[in-house]
Amino acid sequence: MSDEPEFIPRPLVRTNQWVIVLSVLATWITGVYWILVIPLLAGALGVLFDFNPIMRLARLFLRKPASAYIPEDKAEQRFNQILAASFLLIALAAYSLQWTAIAYTFTAMVALAAIVAIMGFCVGCFVRYQWIRYRNKAGF
Repeated sequence: MSDEPEFIPRPLVRTNQWVIVLSVLATWITGVYWILVIPLLAGALGVLFDFNPIMRLARLFLRKPASAYIPEDKAEQRFNQILAASFLLIALAAYSLQWTAIAYTFTAMVALAAIVAIMGFCVGCFVRYQWIRYRNKAGF
């Protein structure tokens, strides 16, 4: 059994969400779509190796022990990161192929989901809940 907690302090999750939103906005404003690599790599590293450099850096700025903050479920955050990284990867590929409508659609979806999560409703958590519910009903 790991000593690593099964939750992530909310300020770390919020920092990651803000990086996604700001990266998308910076991409839209500058037209430099490679900016999306920052949240994409951070999310992919978090999913694959349980090491999100954005959250790791943000952890240095926590003023209280991690347990003093509102906890975010690690499994839900992992699922959200899979969705976000997938959407960012599709957007990056679309930008590379000059499929701007698809690129804008996927960056808008990931940015909107992050903004809504910052405001308090987790779209990815809702999707995961519905998936688990469906899986249990179907007997998977």
